[in-house]
Amino acid sequence: MNEEAGRLTPSQMIDARISELNDWRGKTLAQIRNLIMQADSGVVEEVKWVKPSNPGGVPVWSHNGIICTGETYKDKVKFTFAKGAAVPDLAGIFNSSLEGSTRRAIDFFEGDNVDEEAFIALVRSAISQNTPEGKQRPAKGG
Repeated sequence: MNEEAGRLTPSQMIDARISELNDWRGKTLAQIRNLIMQADSGVVEEVKWVKPSNPGGVPVWSHNGIICTGETYKDKVKFTFAKGAAVPDLAGIFNSSLEGSTRRAIDFFEGDNVDEEAFIALVRSAISQNTPEGKQRPAKGG
């Protein structure tokens, strides 16, 4: 994939990653990707941190700044929200990186059900943190 990565758009690179996984992780990455894109029409897909040890890079979703990244591991798919500590998590779906002062993450494991409504709300809250108005509002809940 690395040779053709220079010719592919970020969305095509993410499509390729989903296809090459060909298991529950690919399905989860695709499902969450769709939710992110549903949350706001201004979301931009990017791929960052392409390197020899990770030739496909890391899928990144942005809107006036990074919203979240999506990484796949053997046992989970991790979505890390760049400013997650400032994002209200009223449904309590953040379940990883809870001790940090900036980021929060959600680890999805095989068989997990996704609370789609709560996830979309979380993405919208994260987008608001990337605006001057959102940065002035203190996080409530979670």
